[in-house]
Amino acid sequence: MKLNWTKSPERELRMAAFVAALGLGVLAVSRAHSQGPPAAVVSFSEDERRRIFELSPLGPPPADPSNAVADDDAAATLGQRLFLEPRLSSGGVSCATCHVPHHGFTDAKQVSEGVGRGRRRTLSLWNVAYNRWWFWDGRADSLWSQALAPIENETEMAGDRLRAVHLLSGDAGLLAAYESVFGSMPDLTDPGRFPAAGHPVPGKPDDPRSVSWSDMTEADRAVVNRSFANIGKAIAAYERRLVSRHSKFDRFAEALRAGEDSAVLSIPAQRGLKLFVGRAQCRVCHGGPNFTDGEFHNTGVPPLDAAGRTDAGRYAGISLVLSNPFNLKGRFSDDRSENAGEVLKFLSRTPETWGQFKTPSLRNVALVAPYMHQGQFATLRDVVTFYSTRAGTVDPGSSGERILKPLHLSPAEIDDLIAFLESLTDEEMSGR
Repeated sequence: MKLNWTKSPERELRMAAFVAALGLGVLAVSRAHSQGPPAAVVSFSEDERRRIFELSPLGPPPADPSNAVADDDAAATLGQRLFLEPRLSSGGVSCATCHVPHHGFTDAKQVSEGVGRGRRRTLSLWNVAYNRWWFWDGRADSLWSQALAPIENETEMAGDRLRAVHLLSGDAGLLAAYESVFGSMPDLTDPGRFPAAGHPVPGKPDDPRSVSWSDMTEADRAVVNRSFANIGKAIAAYERRLVSRHSKFDRFAEALRAGEDSAVLSIPAQRGLKLFVGRAQCRVCHGGPNFTDGEFHNTGVPPLDAAGRTDAGRYAGISLVLSNPFNLKGRFSDDRSENAGEVLKFLSRTPETWGQFKTPSLRNVALVAPYMHQGQFATLRDVVTFYSTRAGTVDPGSSGERILKPLHLSPAEIDDLIAFLESLTDEEMSGR
């Protein structure tokens, strides 16, 4: 199945320019390799080789039994349309407003800006299907549940679930696409049963949207929630196609595994790789083929502003995921097995989880500046320098990572590590 990145002429032109520029860059690299002798290859010990092989290749995304249409082509096509749909928002924004393809499916801003200004940076959608938890604080336990939250978030899309399902039932094209995947849409034409707008607004029972929602019968709320969950499942089916696994590093690791010399990775990048799996210990948190442990850490990064000092991170995220009616234990998950949502049983909100944030993948990391959960660092050099010197570190208290010590990298070593991180960019930049 071929997915279109955009539907507006302006976005199509921008994406075409991005792809063309990428192609020229790859061609230039290819020509550079074809001119002159291949560079010498850095020597790796057996232990270093073993660690390198743990980082590549990246296999197919794990199955998602909670989403029956996760790998359905028609669902992915509908999901792409919904991903680009500004009518899901009260402010004319869409998922693509913050997740822009040529910015690595981020928005290149310190914190997200939708209908309003958020307090955290937009995470990339590349390889989002491999996650165990979603959002910086892990407040969603499935990709489809994550896709629902921004629709009703006041600073992101500021929409609501009743408006969303009415949009589907009232647009002939969307309705046909929806029903081809999920079956008949419920009859929502009775305004007494199904108001035009409404959703639960936590902590605001007198909000008109809360009142409209609470005035509905429990059965009718379940009907709306089921259709709303299906919106998330369709968007998730699209986002599961955003897989990045074809970088220079992957080609280098493949050649190394085959016992072949390869100059596809520059000598500085090879030296950076040696640091990454060795003395710099980057792989401790950024290990595995997706270059992340999928866990949460407080690394003492200084906050961008005062709001960052009171961001509870994972501590609050645990409460949110446990109370979410769209979590893996809820009635809207398609996984009805005995062990469904088992992971939720082991969550514990402790003081150690305060201020912890998820380790992002490093694949395509060169495309997704700025960095950290509030975009505190503008460049990869800023990030590597911070971990090298630990200058400006804020005391994280009991939730801090005690293994983090200054690396005292030389300027040349910092250059090498950056060269390796840049080699993690996918050279094909396409959905699978």
